[in-house]
Amino acid sequence: MADTHPDNAAADLAGVTAWFNALAFHVQQVDFAGARSIFAEDMVAFGTVTDFMIGQKEAERQQWRSVWFHIDDFRFRPDIRAIVSPDRLQAVGMGIFDSTGYHPDGASFDRPGRASVVLTRAGLSSPWKAAHTHLSLFRDVPTRSVKNKPEKVSVVD
Repeated sequence: MADTHPDNAAADLAGVTAWFNALAFHVQQVDFAGARSIFAEDMVAFGTVTDFMIGQKEAERQQWRSVWFHIDDFRFRPDIRAIVSPDRLQAVGMGIFDSTGYHPDGASFDRPGRASVVLTRAGLSSPWKAAHTHLSLFRDVPTRSVKNKPEKVSVVD
């Protein structure tokens, strides 16, 4: 039987929303190193840029590095949705994102899309990690943006 306690449902949705907001932060910062902690190493992903990737390293190489350098203002709209498993250790989060892309002449364009993410966690107090992601642009949105931003370089003490 599913756990339908309203406090748990609210907490689970808040945790899933926090994961989406963390992703948006890392994309905005072009922070690949920081983003790695919110994804499973053996994740499976696909999206607008690449059809199918297995593993976090491949997702970073093929998808993240093809997009994050070239866009601005990446954020999720506040109405994130979630379907959470009865044991509360797996969830499917869904959200709409907005960002700004750039044409070769420098003109900006709206770059909206959608995301569905399968999240897992080891225990109820553990952080969510993405086991699967699918981020894609809405129909008729240009798939290529040409702005170049620097990668955030983490300082290691």
